[in-house]
Amino acid sequence: MTPPARTAAYLSPGGDLGVAVGLARRAEGLGYESVWVTHGTGRDSFLVLATYASATSRVGLGNGVVPIYPRHPTAVAQAALTLSELSGGRFRLGLGVSHRAAMEGMLGLRLAEPLSVMREYVAVLRGALGRGARFVGRHYRVEWSMTLPDLPPAPPILLAGLSPKMLELAGEVADGVVLWLCTPRYIRETALPALERGRRRAGKTLEGFEIVAAVPLAITDDPAGALRAFREELVRYLALPFYRAMLEESGFGEDVGKFDRDRVVPERLAGALGGIGPPKTARAYVQAYRDAGVTLPAVRPITFPDAPWSARTLDEALAG
Repeated sequence: MTPPARTAAYLSPGGDLGVAVGLARRAEGLGYESVWVTHGTGRDSFLVLATYASATSRVGLGNGVVPIYPRHPTAVAQAALTLSELSGGRFRLGLGVSHRAAMEGMLGLRLAEPLSVMREYVAVLRGALGRGARFVGRHYRVEWSMTLPDLPPAPPILLAGLSPKMLELAGEVADGVVLWLCTPRYIRETALPALERGRRRAGKTLEGFEIVAAVPLAITDDPAGALRAFREELVRYLALPFYRAMLEESGFGEDVGKFDRDRVVPERLAGALGGIGPPKTARAYVQAYRDAGVTLPAVRPITFPDAPWSARTLDEALAG
């Protein structure tokens, strides 16, 4: 008998944390491999995942992703090891550089040399998750270790990637990658070759390397309403240079131009980035990601878990 395909779910809480906790339990019962949360300007992802861990017993847990600039890698190591211990080793850690608008405009931090900073960050983090970090580089000088007699298991490290350079770095230094708003075509033609180049630099192949892709879905009898909500949700991403560059590389330059002119996300672009409609539409969209090389597609109900289509999407997205 062929085992069921591995499928994850993104369940970042909206207005009601309790609704998301209930959906995490539901996802575990339905057989989802793991549940993931974003970080951004919402709730702290480590605390949300600790709540999910307390409410479940088997499902994996991941944050996708934590911005690196506001948190020293040793602070992330402490949180990650604590959550790994709390969850019985179910946790995996996602990291990203975020965006200049958030790091500089909101926080007053300097988002400089993201590739170099991320490379050193992961090196410090690897040490801090193990016997101790002793590192001297351009961006970090660290001598630190956890004062525990026995360390919990270190979680896998995954990097968020959009550009080929960051994808190459993920392939070289991480255990996996987290993708968002990347179409199957972009993954197949741009992301996978970049990841392979990075793996070759590390003397490795893609065997065992986790490729997580959040897959926006809404299984609903009101596709027009879900599409409208998705178009509104996409506005903030169309204002960010990293996403704009990736979408233009994916063949959506004309749509990006229309957004710049009208300040409205074109229907064609939203329809290409999400699977909206009956179950067969959603399942075909998930399968397209598998066919493109994604090892762990993550069903991500459009907007938030308290949207009217979220529970149904979670229930019916798995092929059965």
